[in-house]
Amino acid sequence: MNAPRTRVQRRPVHGVLLLDKPLGLSSNNALQKCKWLLRAEKAGHTGTLDPLATGVLPLCFGAATKFSQLQLEADKTYHAVAALGVKTSTGDAEGEVIQTRPVAAITPQTLAEVARRFTGAIRQVPPMHSALKKDGKALYEYARAGEEVERPAREVMIHELKVAPARTDRSPYAIEFVAKVSKGTYIRTLGEDIGEALGCGAHLLSLRRMATGGFTEAQCLTLEALEAMDEAQRLAALLPVDALLEGHTAVTLDTDNAGRFLSGLRRRGSWPDNDFIAVYGAQPRALLGTAHARAGELIPGRLLAPTEIQQILETS
Repeated sequence: MNAPRTRVQRRPVHGVLLLDKPLGLSSNNALQKCKWLLRAEKAGHTGTLDPLATGVLPLCFGAATKFSQLQLEADKTYHAVAALGVKTSTGDAEGEVIQTRPVAAITPQTLAEVARRFTGAIRQVPPMHSALKKDGKALYEYARAGEEVERPAREVMIHELKVAPARTDRSPYAIEFVAKVSKGTYIRTLGEDIGEALGCGAHLLSLRRMATGGFTEAQCLTLEALEAMDEAQRLAALLPVDALLEGHTAVTLDTDNAGRFLSGLRRRGSWPDNDFIAVYGAQPRALLGTAHARAGELIPGRLLAPTEIQQILETS
């Protein structure tokens, strides 16, 4: 007879965990494991990584979930390895082979020209195997049912792209590329499009997110490392909530103005126009939320609840 499962006593946890997502685990499964390890009441991630992808996955807990959208909007950097000469139904190694073609000699000049061609603003047709929705239904649901639906091309930005030959025992012909891209860029599609530009087709063999926003893989913890920690170490591994607000201008309000700001009231001052402001209370110093400034007014954005602020102060 199985022993009854121990019920986890949840608690308020506030901060950001930089996880190095392992291969084969969905972003949501990784989130739920970390949420259980931290006994956190509230958690969310900042954009999915496919199960076949690894790398930087910022996980937000408590008050940090209010600012997770900022990471969804952030530029991201990926390293990918693609097999040449073979196209699959999904654009990666999980799909069925749908086409094979011979691979012509690939020279450094050819790869440099392809990198140049795909750097800057480009247009992509989203893959059928994606979470993008059409008529309220995810594209992958249509794909699983064997349906192909029309998808309009979308403009994305490839800030940097480096392409080089790769050695792998999984394919006789392969390339690797490192791409810094805007939100909404599909790396599987980029790999397929590069394969088409080389005249042979391609699909991804591996994908790793190296950075998102200001967060890099060097800052990340593995799931195994987190599991090996005790509770105090896990909590100490969390970055503060305002780690998500890098690049925001800090504004500090006195006690009277901080209270009014937290109630949603605009404050008057000499602030220049600014879209990205992190607002703090002075005594004690604590993050209150975000704001933007227009014509000398500080206009509240996403605000922390007084209970969240108190909990953060008690545990900091």
